[in-house]
Amino acid sequence: MASTSDFRNGLCIEYNGQLFTIVQFQHVKPGKGPAFVRTKLKNVKTGRVIENTFSAGVKVNTVRIERRQYQYLYKDDMGLNFMHTGTFEQIPVDKAMIDNADLLKEGQVIEISFHAETETPLTVELPAFVELEVTYTIPGEKGNTASSTALKPATLETGAEIMVPIFVNQGDIIKVDTRARSYSERVRN
Repeated sequence: MASTSDFRNGLCIEYNGQLFTIVQFQHVKPGKGPAFVRTKLKNVKTGRVIENTFSAGVKVNTVRIERRQYQYLYKDDMGLNFMHTGTFEQIPVDKAMIDNADLLKEGQVIEISFHAETETPLTVELPAFVELEVTYTIPGEKGNTASSTALKPATLETGAEIMVPIFVNQGDIIKVDTRARSYSERVRN
C-alpha cells in the first residue's frame, strides 16, 4: 500500500481492478478545499491513457512489474514459445498478446513484462526495428527504381507482408519498423 505522497512517474498501481502506470502526476493545494493529486495513468495491458484525480492521502495498492529478456523459440498449438535468456526457463505466450507477432523471427530477443507476485505475463514488446529478408516481391520495372515514393507488396521470411519501395528486390535484407509495421531502410551486406 502507498499513499498519494508516494506517487512517482513509472509507479505501477492497481486502480478499478486493472493495472496502470503513472505517466504524470501533480500535487495541487488550492486556496479553498482539500489538496488533491492530478494524474495521467497508462493501462499496462491496453496502453490507453486516462486522467484521474485522487484526494490527498488516499491509499492505493502498488504492484511490482518486472521486465525480463526472452528469446523467441518456436510456434505451436499452445502459442508462441519463449526462453528466458538467463535461466533458460521456457514459457508459452498467446499470440494475441503481441502486436505484429508475424514479424517475430526465431532467435530474436524481446522483452516481456511480468506481474511480480503472480508471475503472469502482461505485455510483450518487440524491438523497435527488426532485420528480415524479402522472400518474394515482384521485380521493379526499369526506370521506376529511382523513386522511393512508389510502393509494392513484399513477403518477408516470417510470412508477414508489408509495403516496400520499388527498388527493393527478392533476397534483400530490410529493416522493418515493428511499431508502424513499415519499411525503414535496406540493410547493406
